[in-house]
Amino acid sequence: MRAFIVLVQKEFLQIRRNSFLPKLIVVFPIMIMLLMPLIMTMDVRNVNVAVVDLDRSTTSHRIASHIEASEYLTLAQTTAEYSLSIEALEQGEVDVIVQIPANFERDMMIATPKRISITANAVNATKGGMGMQYIVQTIARTLSELRGEKSPSKLSELVTIENRYNSTLNYRHYMIPALMIILFILICGFLPALSIVGEKESGTIEQINVTPLSRLTFTLAKLLPYWIIGLFVVTVAMLVARLAYGLIPVGSVGAIYLGAILFIFTISGLSLTIANFSETMQQTMFVMFFFIMIFMLMSGLLTPIDSMPLWAQKFTTILPPRYYIEILRSVYLKGTSIVELWINFVALGIFAVIFNLLAAFTYKKQV
Repeated sequence: MRAFIVLVQKEFLQIRRNSFLPKLIVVFPIMIMLLMPLIMTMDVRNVNVAVVDLDRSTTSHRIASHIEASEYLTLAQTTAEYSLSIEALEQGEVDVIVQIPANFERDMMIATPKRISITANAVNATKGGMGMQYIVQTIARTLSELRGEKSPSKLSELVTIENRYNSTLNYRHYMIPALMIILFILICGFLPALSIVGEKESGTIEQINVTPLSRLTFTLAKLLPYWIIGLFVVTVAMLVARLAYGLIPVGSVGAIYLGAILFIFTISGLSLTIANFSETMQQTMFVMFFFIMIFMLMSGLLTPIDSMPLWAQKFTTILPPRYYIEILRSVYLKGTSIVELWINFVALGIFAVIFNLLAAFTYKKQV
């Protein structure tokens, strides 16, 4: 036990003596949680729209004014020549073209009018697709208002909309739990691995290899400081989410910490296993980046698992972040209890045991 305590003290001493790591551990989570929710958003704004008005009526002017008034759309051009708008689209000055056909208002009153044509620049598929949806909603709202002025019952009075769990449809509330997990992967994943490989490159690990310490004791001594750092990181992340974005867990904070402990155990055990098979820091970083890319793209952190192909959905069952992201989002937004999420906690527990045992047994102890 005394040897274990001395090894843990050595790890903390190495971290403290490093001029960069203490600053990274404190500043990195704060900066990520403050800035990334502002950047990583699916809300598309400043969609430049060109209106080709062939009708030149009250209705067409009203559609243009509604587009101009939208917080997501910018009326960049109003013209009667479609070729000018196409040229602007090709040059990237316009994202969406709305063409209102001639006699649209008249035909709308007496018969079925020609359809309004919408053309989007789909090079940026997200901006083009979302911009087109905003345009359709804006035009539909305008036409609904025009009909409502002549009809005693408006469409808005016949439909009731309720958004459960995220009433404001704030995309940041969906992304902030994912950012917490990315922090765990970067800090609790990279740092233990780089610590081991750093000792290999400097030769200090050879001095430990000739001591009577067991592989399990050495592994635990290496991991414990980063487990503590991981809990510090989740605390900082939760505080920043609350103070900066007003995101407070609806459910139990204890469930978040329990999931964090299991996930930190898992990712640190995986990183130490990778370090045991690596000889240089370059090797370790390339392998860790490989796993990080898979975790970020296929675990439901950035894209919904239900949107993936069936084979990819099945593959996600062996990815630990899949289970913790479900815990975080369910507790934060829905208030789900530990009992209801027991499958996710059990899965993380199994991963934690497997990876930490692998880290201990793959460490090549030379006596």
